[in-house]
Amino acid sequence: MCDGVIYTIAIFFMRKKLDVQIVTAASILGLKPTGVEGLPDALLSQGLKEALNSHNAVIEVPTLNHLYTYERDRQTSVLNVHALRTFSGSLKDTLEQVPIDKKFELVLGGDCSILIGIMAALKSMGTYGLFFLDAHADFYEPEKSITGEAADMELAIITGRGPDVLTNIDNAKPYVYDENVIHLGQRDMAETHKFKSQEIRSTKIKCLDLTRLQNGSHLQIVNEIDAYVNQIKVDGFWIHFDTDVINDELNPAVDYRLTGGLSFEQCQTILASLIQKYPTIGMSVTIFNPNLDTDTRVARQIVTLISNALS
Repeated sequence: MCDGVIYTIAIFFMRKKLDVQIVTAASILGLKPTGVEGLPDALLSQGLKEALNSHNAVIEVPTLNHLYTYERDRQTSVLNVHALRTFSGSLKDTLEQVPIDKKFELVLGGDCSILIGIMAALKSMGTYGLFFLDAHADFYEPEKSITGEAADMELAIITGRGPDVLTNIDNAKPYVYDENVIHLGQRDMAETHKFKSQEIRSTKIKCLDLTRLQNGSHLQIVNEIDAYVNQIKVDGFWIHFDTDVINDELNPAVDYRLTGGLSFEQCQTILASLIQKYPTIGMSVTIFNPNLDTDTRVARQIVTLISNALS
C-alpha cells in the first residue's frame, strides 16, 4: 500500500476530539536496560503533551527497573517474572482509576510487556479487542525464546499462553480473546520459523502482515478490517503501537532491528483511521530507544506521528 493511497484513509472519517490522559510506564523488565526506559521523557521533552493539547497531569507508574536481572526464572524461563508481575499489577490498578468513558489513555513505555498490565486492566472492565501494530509476532513460548524476555512473548501472554503468574492476574485469563486481536505489520516470519515460535496464523488472531498491507489496495484493506471488526463483539479497542513497525531505515532507534517496515505517514494514517472509525479507548507506545537517537530526529517524528493521529 503506497503512502499516497494509505494516507487518504483518514479523510473518510468524522474527526472525534480526544481528551488524552498520558500515563508513563517506563519499564524495561521485559527487555533489557539499554534505553527504552527513556521513551516517555524523550517524547515529552519534544512536546508531545503540548502537541496533544492535553491539560491532564501526567500519571507516572513507578517502575521496578532496579530489580532487573539477566537470570531466567527457573520455573518459568522468563526474565524478571516476579518483578514484572508486581509492576503489571500496579499498572493495572492505575489504569482502572482512569475513566475510560471520558479519557483516551496514552500509555508510554518501556517495552512491550507493559501490555500485560494494560490488557489485564481492560479485562476487569469488559471485553476489549486489540489492534496490535508490531514488526514481530511476539508469540514465543518462554522456553523457545532465546532471550527469556517477556517482550518476545507478550501477545502470547495476554491471550492466555504462558505461566499463570503473568497470564492469570486476578484470575482474568485470557485478558483478550484470540478472535478479538488484529495483528498489523509483522515482518519477522523468517525468525519465528527459525526459532520455532508458536505460529499466530494457527490461531483465530487476524493477521495482516507487512506484505499484505503494502500490496493491498486502500479499499481492500479497509474492507477487510471492517468485515472482521463487524463480526466480533467487543466493548471497545486498545491499540498497541510498537515503533519497530516503522521502516528500519527511518527508525533505527530500536534494540531488535529488522529490514523493511511501514513509513511514518503510513503508521500515522493507520492509527488515525483506527481511532476515528472504531471505539478505541487508548494506545500504548513502546520500544523506541532514545539512546539510539542521538540527534532526536526519530523522537520528533514519532511525536508528530502520534499527535497527528490523535488530533
